[in-house]
Amino acid sequence: MEVVDTTERLWSLRQLMKKHEVDVYIVPSEDAHQSEYIAACDARREFISGFSGSAGTAVISQSKAALSTDGRYFNQAAKQLDSNWTLLKAGVEGVPTWQDWAFEQAQVGKTVGVDPSLITASGARKLIDKLGKDGASSSLVMVEQNLIDVVWGVNRPQRPCEKLRVHPVKYAGKKFQEKISDLRKELETRKRAGIIISTLDEIAWLFNLRGSDIPYNPVFFAYAVVTQTAATIYGDMKQLSTPEILAHLGDDVTLKPYDTIIQDSRSWSQARDQYTEKVLLSNKTSWALSHSLGDDVEEARSPIGDAKSVKNEVELEGMRACHVRDGAALTEYFAWLENELVNKKTVLDEVDAADRLEAIRSKHELFAGLSFDTISSTGPNGAVIHYKPEKGSCAIIDPNAIYLCDSGAQYYDGTTDTTRTFHFGQPTEFEKYAFTLVLKGLIGIDTAVFPKGTTGFAIDILARQYLWKEGLDFLHGTGHGVGSYLNVHEGPMGIGSRPHYAEVPIAAGNVISDEPGYYEDGKFGIRIENIVMAREVKTLHKFANKQWLGFEHVTMTPIGRNLIEPSLLTSAEIKWVNDYHTEIWDKTHHFFKEDELSRKWLERETQPI
Repeated sequence: MEVVDTTERLWSLRQLMKKHEVDVYIVPSEDAHQSEYIAACDARREFISGFSGSAGTAVISQSKAALSTDGRYFNQAAKQLDSNWTLLKAGVEGVPTWQDWAFEQAQVGKTVGVDPSLITASGARKLIDKLGKDGASSSLVMVEQNLIDVVWGVNRPQRPCEKLRVHPVKYAGKKFQEKISDLRKELETRKRAGIIISTLDEIAWLFNLRGSDIPYNPVFFAYAVVTQTAATIYGDMKQLSTPEILAHLGDDVTLKPYDTIIQDSRSWSQARDQYTEKVLLSNKTSWALSHSLGDDVEEARSPIGDAKSVKNEVELEGMRACHVRDGAALTEYFAWLENELVNKKTVLDEVDAADRLEAIRSKHELFAGLSFDTISSTGPNGAVIHYKPEKGSCAIIDPNAIYLCDSGAQYYDGTTDTTRTFHFGQPTEFEKYAFTLVLKGLIGIDTAVFPKGTTGFAIDILARQYLWKEGLDFLHGTGHGVGSYLNVHEGPMGIGSRPHYAEVPIAAGNVISDEPGYYEDGKFGIRIENIVMAREVKTLHKFANKQWLGFEHVTMTPIGRNLIEPSLLTSAEIKWVNDYHTEIWDKTHHFFKEDELSRKWLERETQPI
C-alpha cells in the first residue's frame, strides 16, 4: 500500500486554518449526503491523510494530526498513514474517540471548525456540548468554504454527472407514485408538513431512478422534498431533463437545480407562519441543511429508509434469482482459479484474479457492474479486513496459503455480496479449526428463529459464541443490510455488537449479510459471507401469540470443504452443510452443461462431508 507524504498538504491546511481563525479542523469521510462510499471529488479525508478506507475522521490542530477509524481498517491505516499522523483505534479500550481528541486539542477557549455540509446536525450538537464541557468554553464553528478543497486546488476532481436510468416496476415491484403516496400517509400520521430527503439511495429508491455518480453505488447527486401536495427533486438539470426521465416523472415531480436546496430551505423557514406542522428531517441530514430550516424541524430515523429496507415480493424474488446467477459466476471463477494455480502453475496476482472474476460475472444476464471493489487477498493480505489490491503493489496468489475473496455485483434485479475463503493446498490444523468455528457462527445466524421485535444486537452472539469460547473474535459487524440494485451496505438494521444495532428490529423482508470471520495479522484472514432474507416462520408453539422470524439464505456457491473440520460440527450442522451444498448443486449445475471444469469442481465441492 502506497504511503502518501502529507507534510506539505498539512502545512497548507494549517495556514488556511490560521487565516480562518480555526485552531482545530475536522475532516469527515462522508459527503454532503452522509454517503459511506463517495465520489472522487469528496475524498477529502483520504487526500489530507493518505488513508483510503471508507470509514474514519481526521482531526488536525496546528501541531498534531489524528485519524480515527474502526476495526475493519486498523491494519490498513497503520500501513497507509505517514509519520505526521496518530492512529486512533475506535472502540479500543483506553483510546480516545476523535471527539475526545479534538476536545483535548481545543483546550480552553479554542475554535474547532468543520464544513457544516459534511457533519450531521446531531453530530454537531454533540460536539458543541463536549467543547463547552467543564467550562472549557471552546466552540464549534461552520467553515462554509471547505479548506481541504482549497488545498486540493485544481487537481480536485469535478463532481460526476452520469446518465440516469429508470428502474422499471418489473424490478422495483412498485410505482414511485405509490411510494410517494405511502410516504404522504406517514407524514400525515406524524403530523408533519413535509420531508426533506438528502440520502442518495433513498432518493433513488423513492423515485425508481438509478445513476452512477458514485462508483459501485447506482445513485446520483440530488436532494428531494415531498409534501402533501408536491414532490421536488433538486439535481443536475442535465441529468434530469432527458426524455426518458421526464417521461417517467411526468407532472408528478418538479425539478430544480441541485444547489438551490439551501436557498429554498431558508425561504421555507422564513415562511413558517403559514404552517402549523414541523418539517421532517432524517437524522443523517447535514448541519448546513438543518440550520437553514431553523428550529421548526423534527430529526428522526427516515421513514423512507425503513420502507426501503423491507423488500417487496418482486425485490425478494429478484434477490433469489440474481444470487443464483452470481453463485454460478463465483463457482466458475473458483474452479478456474484453482486450475490455474494448482494444475497449470500459472503466476497470478490478486488483481489478475479480481479482473477475471469481473469478466465472468459480466457474462451473466442483467449484470450492471460490481457492487464494491473486489477484495482478492492471499495469505497475510486476508487479515486486512477491507483490503483493496492494486496493480504493481499487490501480492502473487500463493496456492499454499489461504485465499479470501469478498466480492459482489449489481444486477438490475438485485445486489450481491459474497465472501468465500479457500485453500488450494493443504491447510494447517489451526486454519481448519478457525474456519470451522467461523462456519458454526454462520450457521448459527442462518438457522436462528426469534420473535418479532428482536434486533441484530440481540442475535449477534449467535455468530460469535464459538469463537468467544476459545478466546477469539473479529472486529467488524456480523451483518449489514443490502439494497435492491442499490447500495451494498444499507441500513437501518444490521447484526453486530455496536449500540446502534440495538435500535432497529429485524423485520420480515429485510435482506442482510451473515458474515462472521477471524483474522491473524500477518498470517491469514477467514470470512464466510452469505446473504439471508428475514421471513416469517412457522413454529410448533405460539408463545404470547407472537410472530416468529427466521432467515432464508440466497447465496449459491460452495463453502471450502477442505477447510472444514467435521469433528467440530454437530450432526445438525453437518446436515446443514450437506443440505446447503445439495441446494447449490440443484440450482446452479445447469450453468455448466458445456463447462466440464466448473461442473467437476462444483460436483466435488458439494459432496457430503
